Amino acid sequence: MKSIIVPIDFSEQSEIALKVAAKLARKNEAELYVLHMLELSPAIMSGTEYIPQEHIVHLIKISERRFSEFLDKPYLKEINITPIIKHYKVFSEVNDLAEKHNVDLIVMGSHGVDGLQEIFIGSNTERVVRNADIPVLVVKGEVENFTPDRFVFACDFKEESVPALKKAVTFAATLGAELKAVYINTPADAFLSTGDAYQRISKFLSMANLGLEVDIYNDYTVEKGVLNYAETNAADMIGIPTHGRQGLSHFFMGSIGEDIANHSKIPVVTFKI
Repeated sequence: MKSIIVPIDFSEQSEIALKVAAKLARKNEAELYVLHMLELSPAIMSGTEYIPQEHIVHLIKISERRFSEFLDKPYLKEINITPIIKHYKVFSEVNDLAEKHNVDLIVMGSHGVDGLQEIFIGSNTERVVRNADIPVLVVKGEVENFTPDRFVFACDFKEESVPALKKAVTFAATLGAELKAVYINTPADAFLSTGDAYQRISKFLSMANLGLEVDIYNDYTVEKGVLNYAETNAADMIGIPTHGRQGLSHFFMGSIGEDIANHSKIPVVTFKI
């Protein structure tokens, strides 16, 4: 891992994400691109009669000073940091920046009292997740001594999820983490016998050309299964696939992926299919 983007808005949540990103950067000797979005509207940026250009310059200078103060932290010492201020559309700017600098990972903090409650309902984090071509690590709450040694990845083991699992395998290897792949078996229509489940998994791994061990975990819902399996295995992260702009993968149809992100006590990383 050579570089990481961390979008910040000076909030407690974004500083938590910055701390996690700093730990990853220090471990991997990676560069941090710390991105602050002014999110000024096009009308403001064009310098209309309502907002004098001098006022815009003043706002930018205030942001630059605050940005500098925000980055003056002991945990950032001796880390290669590039501060960047951009304007307006955070989700497109992040993806453009990631492509320009060949970035490996985006780390973002979550907002909301109940965790990631805003992630999939129009927030900037949701937009970044759906637009980003690289993994997005979403951090919820303070993470003490973040060391991603055990990484759980869950999917439905259908063909469309092959790219996501491949990215997860590469990601785990980059972090030096143990990857635990799991299929969550649930009652009712989605239930598979052990034989059928292993047949699906075997076909999937053959398509992916991967030699992995995959656990089958039985639970009442996919969400509970993922969270309980992660807790049982003392996981440091949970990985899920996404469909980019089309939303969550079929495995996480409806609110399942949302609930996993909302209720997970550990960071969740998404991989675009």
